[in-house]
Amino acid sequence: MRDEWIFDVLTDLHNFALTNGLPAFAAQIHTALRVAEAEISAMTDGGADLRGQGPASGGRPN
Repeated sequence: MRDEWIFDVLTDLHNFALTNGLPAFAAQIHTALRVAEAEISAMTDGGADLRGQGPASGGRPN
């Protein structure tokens, strides 16, 4: 998927925020990830689920 890079960037920002004690920023990035997933999913693959497995497993936060 050509838009997959945005999830990598947002996940990196989310992990940075968690690592550096920025919980409010992490929460906002988590929200941004969910919005990006929903909007990109609606535009591609007829709404396929793009969620990862969460940050602990190296995937996107759920």
